[in-house]
Amino acid sequence: QVQLVESGGALVQAGGSLRLSCVASGITLSSRSLVIGWYRQAPGKQREMVARVSSVGSPNYANSVKGRFTISRDNAKNTVYLLMNSLQPEDTAVYYCNAETFASNYWGQGTQVTVSS
Repeated sequence: QVQLVESGGALVQAGGSLRLSCVASGITLSSRSLVIGWYRQAPGKQREMVARVSSVGSPNYANSVKGRFTISRDNAKNTVYLLMNSLQPEDTAVYYCNAETFASNYWGQGTQVTVSS
């Protein structure tokens, strides 16, 4: 059974930083067939991609977070991270970890990030 468990969400002031973590079980994040990523959903808005990375190639970022957010992975810990710098109120959302293969799509339960102005 695949599980993705996020943590690290918090209330932070504008300009601050947070690091989100996503620990995976039942799936190997370093697998060549896997794309892992972070998505977010703000109240009243659709879920949107924030950052994605595969085992090969460079990460992809939403234009709104380029230069501020960094996705990374620790294969030994089977964990993916999202480092968020220069946070702004518009970054407020529930952040979800995602792992996708050609046949399956897995989601974590989400972690709340709130940025105050």
